[in-house]
Amino acid sequence: MKWDWSAVSDFMPRLLDGVLVTLQALVLGSLIAFALGLVWAMAQRSNLKVISWPVMVITEFIRNTPLLVQLFFLYYVLPEWNVTFSALVTGVIGLGLHYSTYTAEVYRAGIDGVPVGQWEACTALSLPRTRTWSAVILPQAIRRVVPALGNYVIAMLKDSPMLMTIGALEMLGQARQFSAETFQPTEPVTVIGIVFILIAYPASLLMRALERRLVH
Repeated sequence: MKWDWSAVSDFMPRLLDGVLVTLQALVLGSLIAFALGLVWAMAQRSNLKVISWPVMVITEFIRNTPLLVQLFFLYYVLPEWNVTFSALVTGVIGLGLHYSTYTAEVYRAGIDGVPVGQWEACTALSLPRTRTWSAVILPQAIRRVVPALGNYVIAMLKDSPMLMTIGALEMLGQARQFSAETFQPTEPVTVIGIVFILIAYPASLLMRALERRLVH
């Protein structure tokens, strides 16, 4: 089988569309995962069992079920209850919700890693609980977990092709559609593999640099 450069050039417009969808899902999904993960982590630390226990059950359920099943539920089952989203919005929600349960564990570890003396100092100074969290605990905890959060962004990027199964034409979806029309799978699939590397590898280097900066 010969490599056909004309197939690559024909695929490029679709590739750009796919990259745009992938980046939209990645950025918005990451924002949801980071914000909601912090909410989960804080809720699990609540002294009220009526809050902490349901949150623990929900996060464990989401974490231990496949992302693909969750995407299918959001896209195909929720419309039965008159809740409908577009394919891209469903993908963003699915990625964000799924990975929020993992970032919650990262936040929890970061909070647990704050020295006990910091909590005791806040108590000695009679700082309000909101002030304790916002000014003392969370800044230290988040600083510790930024590299781990970055790893989940890269993992989310690698899971983004699952959005193809619900009709969101990210890079792999565009490649499969192009292949079905032209019967040339080699070029588009190879190209998107290279693009994934071009996105993921610099991102991993950035995370390492950020980790070194935060450590020192």
